[in-house]
Amino acid sequence: MMKNNKKIVLVGCGAVGTSFVYSAVNQGIAQDYVLIDVFKDAAEGNQMDIADAQAVLTNSFNSIKAGEYSDCKDADIVVITAGRPQKPGETRLEMVADNAKIMKEIATQIKNSGFDGITVIASNPVDVLTYVYQNVTGFESSKVISSGTTLDSARLRRLLAAKLNVAPNTVETYLLGEHGDSSVAAWSRGTVLGKTVAEYLNEGLITQSDLDEVKEEATHLAYKIIEKKRATHYGIGVCLATIVKAILRDEHKMLLVGAHLKGEYNNSDIYTSVPCVIGKNGIERIIQWDITNEEQELFNKSCEQLKEVFNIAKEAIK
Repeated sequence: MMKNNKKIVLVGCGAVGTSFVYSAVNQGIAQDYVLIDVFKDAAEGNQMDIADAQAVLTNSFNSIKAGEYSDCKDADIVVITAGRPQKPGETRLEMVADNAKIMKEIATQIKNSGFDGITVIASNPVDVLTYVYQNVTGFESSKVISSGTTLDSARLRRLLAAKLNVAPNTVETYLLGEHGDSSVAAWSRGTVLGKTVAEYLNEGLITQSDLDEVKEEATHLAYKIIEKKRATHYGIGVCLATIVKAILRDEHKMLLVGAHLKGEYNNSDIYTSVPCVIGKNGIERIIQWDITNEEQELFNKSCEQLKEVFNIAKEAIK
């Protein structure tokens, strides 16, 4: 039996973490929130700031506090956004050694708290750090979820919608693989207003060059945002809230999240983004799409690159 009051613990009170909590409280996703940060003032300041919303929100929440890892013990979900931020011009994969060490420490403390809920991770490089966390904790892989290409896929939908002058929520297109430069646009599975992307190409309403441009921009948009304002956080904040809501409300919603593959899409022992059904148990199942040979080859290359970086992470946390 699921308890009525839902409790979320956030680890990392930077721009991404606080954007997630702000989105969550505005949607009335949980009743109790705990903020943890290595800088206690950051947790306490954000707690006071967000608490001001309690008297105004239509769907208010019971409590928000700055806490400790012991607060994870009875949490439904732990969301981890901690880690050093991405520097201008730096890829997510280049951040790996520093953030792998941080993730190992966080994972150990969460494990020691007695936590047995679901973990959602957005710390970059997210696929690699989610694998580090799952390995350190030994938690069931279906309950350890990377935010993956949830945001990248949202960017892809928005940008393609602009090309076709339709509403973004009428577009169903997704990026598989790494949350990063090697992600793969699964155009063969894409639809817009119920018509396949291939039909739009055949009718001349869009060109392959347009699709390539959309994919390139969706993949590299973070670099542009970081260059202009030092961080990207609102989009991922909403994406994290969407994943968490799907879990807490048992929505059985399909999302492109980082999952632990065990042979799906011809790859094993790696976290990377594939279509998943998200519900109260975390990743309820991975959806196996029939993708083209070219898309499969690109996906395999993305996985190979991630495995190389995970080996760097393993060395860093020895």
